[in-house]
Amino acid sequence: MTTATAPPRVPEAIHRRRWAILCTLVLALLVVVLDNSILNVAMKTIASPAPTGLGASQSDLEWSINSYTLVFAGLLFTSGLLGDRFGRKRALLAGMVVFGIASLLSALATTPGELIGYRALMGVGGALAMPATLAIIMNVFERAEQPKAIGIWAGAVGLAIAIGPITGGLLIEHFWWGSVFLINVPIVVVALVAMALLVPESRDPNPGRMDPVGVLLSVVGLVALIYGIIKGGELADFTAVEAWGPVLAGVVALAAFVLHERRTAHPALDVGWFRNKVFSASVIVVGVVFFALMGVSFFGVFYTQSVRGYSALEAGVLMLPLAVAQLVFAPRARLVVDRFGVRATCAAGMLFIAAGFLGYLLLDPTTPIWVLVVLGLLMGTGMAHVMPPVTVAIMGSLPREKAGAGSAVNNTFRQVGGSLGVAVLGAVLSTVYRDGISDRLAQLPGGELREKAGESLEATLAVAARLGEQGRDLVGPANDAFVHAMHVVALLSVGITAAGALLAWFLLPGRVPAGGPAGPGAPAGPGPAPAGAPLRKAPADA
Repeated sequence: MTTATAPPRVPEAIHRRRWAILCTLVLALLVVVLDNSILNVAMKTIASPAPTGLGASQSDLEWSINSYTLVFAGLLFTSGLLGDRFGRKRALLAGMVVFGIASLLSALATTPGELIGYRALMGVGGALAMPATLAIIMNVFERAEQPKAIGIWAGAVGLAIAIGPITGGLLIEHFWWGSVFLINVPIVVVALVAMALLVPESRDPNPGRMDPVGVLLSVVGLVALIYGIIKGGELADFTAVEAWGPVLAGVVALAAFVLHERRTAHPALDVGWFRNKVFSASVIVVGVVFFALMGVSFFGVFYTQSVRGYSALEAGVLMLPLAVAQLVFAPRARLVVDRFGVRATCAAGMLFIAAGFLGYLLLDPTTPIWVLVVLGLLMGTGMAHVMPPVTVAIMGSLPREKAGAGSAVNNTFRQVGGSLGVAVLGAVLSTVYRDGISDRLAQLPGGELREKAGESLEATLAVAARLGEQGRDLVGPANDAFVHAMHVVALLSVGITAAGALLAWFLLPGRVPAGGPAGPGAPAGPGPAPAGAPLRKAPADA
């Protein structure tokens, strides 16, 4: 009996250029993700007095990062909805234009206040572009090839996070601080030309009426929540009203958003999606993975630069093993999923990440650096076997025409998880470090000096350098206190990641490909063709 072949969903002209389109989307993804990791390297230079830097204070430096994060996270969901309604290509192009202009303005900033404002504008551009990249992938690749394409997309995120410090280190060594922003401009120009020529337009054919109340509640809730998380990390105290107040307001606004979406006839977000356990478990796992990634990036930079004395460029190079592992394994994760299922693949990946955190307990001020390289490979391999399958599971659980909203939900959980990782783990690190060094700091002259030295390892080492001979005895105990604090944070991360592994094991599907049939109530277009009847014969380049 002849088995009917399911008709292809992607027009032939678009199908032929799908890999070129993916390269263009990866270019956009790289420039958006790369920017934050590049900026971290330039912080010390920006803090220097003019003309070398802007003379930015510690608070200025924090908000030059946080202003981007706050706007980016707050607008992600809304941007995904706008892309579905008005066109994902339009959202992508608009986001890249805004990002490029804001990058140029940031490079030319003359005061810390200007830099903070332009960084917020960059967040607007990033929020418009980011959800569109994944949504377009879902609309230019057939179902069978989506896992491979998403694997490449996920690998690009890891690559951008790792090569950022290397790129930033090279730029700072040879040019002025603004070059870390100016480098975005030519990349954006090339990406815009390629997008205009290659990327097809797509949108939700039946978007329904607008839901301004839901959109407003989502923006207010996410901005307040992220602000409170950032503030708690900044103060290293989540019991302060400046931290829990915004968090509470954000939770209340998001609760009101959910109630409104359940009652309105034209919801911005169908909260019924979360009744699908695969969708819900996947977005939570995404948050946990980025909690871990941003946490290890946070204390890993201080360990390599402050404790071990590596330069920013050398510290960036030490992030490469994590990126290389993701780049190698993420596009191939679908093969593991096909053999063992989403559940086993993701749970094993989470355990790899947990094992990497356990390995941080081996690190001290004199540990051979190859140990750090091995840990990076281990964690990168784990992440490469988690992110692509859960991203495919999220997108495959939703109707294809809602790809922008699905991508936005995925990115929002990732951003919230990353912000929590930096804030919570950073607060724990600071608290344990201060407790560990307090006896030594009590011997310093002057209360103000003791308070300043207790802010962080960097601050302690700066005070020790200022004290000269008297401060030399402070360096060893400071490094030991930091390493102890890092071990405590690593153990906490092990527990959180292990909980993510259990979540993946019990809630994700077994030996069903992540791009399989959609969950209940959320058809994602035609399902996979019957055995022996692929959607379309894959060409050699696939």
